[in-house]
Amino acid sequence: MEVTNLRKLTMDDIIFSGRNKAYGAYLLRKIYNKHVTAATFIATSLFLLLISTPLIAKYVKGDVDVVLPTKDDGGLIVELPPTPALPEEEVIIPPAAPITPPPAPPAARPQMRYTPPVVKPNNQVDDQSDVPDVAQLEGVDIGTKNIEGVIGGEPADLNALEGVPGGTGIVSDAMPEAPYEYVEQMPEFPGGEKAMMAYLGKNIRYPAAATRVGIEGICVLSFVVSKTGEISDIQVVKNLGGGTGEEAVRVVKTMPRWTPGKQNGRAVPVRYTLPVRYTLR
Repeated sequence: MEVTNLRKLTMDDIIFSGRNKAYGAYLLRKIYNKHVTAATFIATSLFLLLISTPLIAKYVKGDVDVVLPTKDDGGLIVELPPTPALPEEEVIIPPAAPITPPPAPPAARPQMRYTPPVVKPNNQVDDQSDVPDVAQLEGVDIGTKNIEGVIGGEPADLNALEGVPGGTGIVSDAMPEAPYEYVEQMPEFPGGEKAMMAYLGKNIRYPAAATRVGIEGICVLSFVVSKTGEISDIQVVKNLGGGTGEEAVRVVKTMPRWTPGKQNGRAVPVRYTLPVRYTLR
């Protein structure tokens, strides 16, 4: 091959020299650069068109006023259109809730002044008008003065009562502190009598001296159950001897707190009698 023809050859001609150029690869390599150039041009055009679309759209619609810069500005001045004012929303004020007055306090029952009874000779009794009859006291409260009210109303507040001139002060507890022998509700061991028998049977130990001589029978104790349930003043009413009384006293002292006895709904001290049976087996 001559030197002049070598200068006209391309790289593809050199690579496919002596090969089958009609196979297709040679033709693809020949038109490759054209395809690359065309693809680059098309991609660049589409990119510029894409980024320019919003600006073109504004120019088409005429929404933007472009003011040419003056000589003194040294730059481009774009005046933006004023922001359209938003429509004012109508504020709906809910109607105020009706004010319901508080319910009136219930009417109080009438009060009648308490007249302390005073024993006087008949010739010194000059006025009985202040002493009410029993019928007049029905449906009323006893107070320090006469107050009008409604029959069947609310009872008066006793804490707000005023004292009586010449009174003796707060009424002291008139219940005697001496233990009762019998009351409406007798004191009770926790759990009842059955539980007490079980407690005694579990804790009492038959004294050795009583076992040796064969002592059997009933030992009777007496003790006081206080208003708070404690046991005190334990006495042996009937002692069988041989240590039976002492053993029964020891076990009673270990008993838990009892339920106190009550008289007229008040807890009172009560003397309680407890028989304890000793039986040899």
